[in-house]
Amino acid sequence: MRLAVLLFLFLQACTNYGQDMKSKIVEKEKPAVAEQKIVRTEAEWRKLLTPEQYQVLREKGTEAPFTGKYYKTNDKGVYSCAACNAELFTSDMKFDSDCGWPSFDRALEGGKIKYEVDRAYGWVRTEIMCANCGSHLGHVFDDGPTLTGKRYCVNSVSLTFYREKPEVKKN
Repeated sequence: MRLAVLLFLFLQACTNYGQDMKSKIVEKEKPAVAEQKIVRTEAEWRKLLTPEQYQVLREKGTEAPFTGKYYKTNDKGVYSCAACNAELFTSDMKFDSDCGWPSFDRALEGGKIKYEVDRAYGWVRTEIMCANCGSHLGHVFDDGPTLTGKRYCVNSVSLTFYREKPEVKKN
């Protein structure tokens, strides 16, 4: 009888701990994105972004290949702009191109990406930027191996990844 009571108390404590952890996970949900375009001064961007993020997102830099935190990520979820949280890509769009940066075969619909010709360094490429805040993400190329034929080559530091929440099974 005593063992049954201890087992019951233990299971109750585990259930309460699980409920506490669940509430902490909910607090980490993706923040809402403003519907209007985001306009900030460069001084404001410097305060909001890390130095590495600022160099890539605002000064059109590039992180070293094979070093980004999302280069080999295979988890299910959504990739958003690191500057404004606008959703840009999903994990279903990601593929391993072995180019050194996260690669996607398309972007989310609805004009999430802005495209501009980039003639820097003596070659012509298509730069991709967040349409919501104008931040540099990377470039898109016409050499992708999927049906779209596209390879959106994106700096990890330009992205924030929000992992898909697992479904909670109810008894």
